[in-house]
Amino acid sequence: MNVLFLTLSWITDINLRGIYTDLLREFIHHGHTCYVVTPNERSTGKPTGVIEFPGGKILGVKTLNIQKTNIVEKGIGMLLLERQYLHAIRKYFTNVYFDLILYSTPPITFNQVIESEKKRCVARTYLLLKDIFPQNAVDLGMFSRKGLFYRFFRKKEQKLYQISDYIGCMSPANVRFVLKHNPGVDPRKVEVCPNCVKLEETEKVVDRKQVLSELGIPSEKAVFVYGGNLGRPQGVNFLMEVLEANERRENSYFVIVGSGTEYLRLKRCFLDHDFQNSKLLSTLPKEQYDNLVRVCDVGLIFLDRRFTIPNYPSRLLSYLENRVPVLLATDRNTDIGRIAVENSYGYWVESGDLEGFVRAIERLGGDAGLREEMGRRGYQFLKENYTVERGYKIIMNHF
Repeated sequence: MNVLFLTLSWITDINLRGIYTDLLREFIHHGHTCYVVTPNERSTGKPTGVIEFPGGKILGVKTLNIQKTNIVEKGIGMLLLERQYLHAIRKYFTNVYFDLILYSTPPITFNQVIESEKKRCVARTYLLLKDIFPQNAVDLGMFSRKGLFYRFFRKKEQKLYQISDYIGCMSPANVRFVLKHNPGVDPRKVEVCPNCVKLEETEKVVDRKQVLSELGIPSEKAVFVYGGNLGRPQGVNFLMEVLEANERRENSYFVIVGSGTEYLRLKRCFLDHDFQNSKLLSTLPKEQYDNLVRVCDVGLIFLDRRFTIPNYPSRLLSYLENRVPVLLATDRNTDIGRIAVENSYGYWVESGDLEGFVRAIERLGGDAGLREEMGRRGYQFLKENYTVERGYKIIMNHF
């Protein structure tokens, strides 16, 4: 098959690890040809153009800055994106006929591209639902359900579900949410197709003391690591409460790695409190970050307690792959914590429950045997549920 993949992620090398590149390589492994359409944001200085690789092509489309930029440019860029993608596809892939169109959220604004190529190629369409917008923005108070923005984007979302032949959700709670709030969607086309990863053939061994020493992190304490976006969805206020509470502890150390809209506020918090029992790092090179996760003792996931949508952060995969147990502070609506507890690879507390979180730190921080057993269970769960082999089979079951 010829597979068209539409994404907001900046993909320049199909061989780099990631939830989308890993899945696309699995398609290529099975003999399919993949055509990736990805943004070349204005900040990169790259024009629209094609990169060829064994098994497919990457079409980078020149766009405005749509990530890590001001809200005005991001808004205009997102509105222009659909036309820019469609124009580039018609110019560079005009003689290619696609059998399957894959796309993920965000964004929810690819409707015209999907409809046009679906009709031209008589293709089937599969949505990888990674984000439920605009409800997530409503949950965080970014705009009202009664406002113009909500009504505009809600219509886009409903149209996206309508034109998708199949909708792959990250977890059972996501399936239930989509069907409950979109009664017009046929339940037969909605299924669980989780975030997935290609497991390394051989486990990489790194020196814990060396990796931690290079970053100025003590190796004699249990190291709790958070890696990823630092924005409003993560409920950074509670994270700061956790860091303050951990200053009174002796055997646990927190490492926060990432970037986002709340990074500077978190940095000011570190400066104001002069934390001695935690460290804040800006985004690390991927290899260095992966090595850090490998030698840490517990992986952290934070989500704002106001969410009504069931988020399922993909950073869970790196923790499980490296046999690291997880400690989650989230809202009550996501099932990521329940699944971790039921399968004995993590602890969950509701975001805002500082006493419960500190008790979990004590249990995990003080018991190396428990951490090892939970890490082993997490890795086994990953192998059985979150591999690209399984994700590929779920999608191809329809073709």
